[in-house]
Amino acid sequence: MFANNQLTENLDDVRAFLLAERGKALSDAEWRFRMKGYGYQLRRTERGTEVSHLPQNRLLGTLDA
Repeated sequence: MFANNQLTENLDDVRAFLLAERGKALSDAEWRFRMKGYGYQLRRTERGTEVSHLPQNRLLGTLDA
């Protein structure tokens, strides 16, 4: 996985990257679209936002609601 142009398996790094990118997006839809470009699938659930790595759709973790 890549976060901030670095290959990483650390979910904390990925989380920081996702939240930084969320601050740049104007809406949730734009954020999800941008993250697909980086290879991440975001899905809203009752527990928060699930983060999966594309194209395998492998679940990485959940961002708290």
